[in-house]
Amino acid sequence: MTSFAPRDPQQDILLAPENSVFVIIDYQPTQITSIGSMDRHLLIQNIIATTKLMRDFNVPIVLSTVNVGTGRNKDTIPELKAVLGDTPSLDRTTINAWEDQEFNQVVKQLGRKNIIMTALWTEACLTFPALDALSEGYNVYPVVDAVGGTSVDAHEAALR
Repeated sequence: MTSFAPRDPQQDILLAPENSVFVIIDYQPTQITSIGSMDRHLLIQNIIATTKLMRDFNVPIVLSTVNVGTGRNKDTIPELKAVLGDTPSLDRTTINAWEDQEFNQVVKQLGRKNIIMTALWTEACLTFPALDALSEGYNVYPVVDAVGGTSVDAHEAALR
């Protein structure tokens, strides 16, 4: 049996640590408490487990929050911050992270076409940047068991 030459992880559409970036958007107390599509404790366990996995595989992590600097929201939940360590947080004032210049620039500078994306809420903070990234030629992979919406219907519609 003869195998093909090894795949080039830099160019491959399949996820690999060398061609992917992990994006975490808005895992803040207000967003967590408004999740209605799944058990909140399970959601937190899942985002923490996914983040640990990405760290173990040395996938770059981009963390974003909304309106912490304005005082409207609190920072990323402590359980997740503990796993993220010194990962900087990019705070923004827009719902769509892709519309934030700093966030957009950091993701693009990494030069990776596969975005593993998590965000709260599915129907806004995940869907909006995912659609924008797709329109610019990125491949977007939402972690469906680590994201949540304000309702089951909103979550499922956004994923579709």
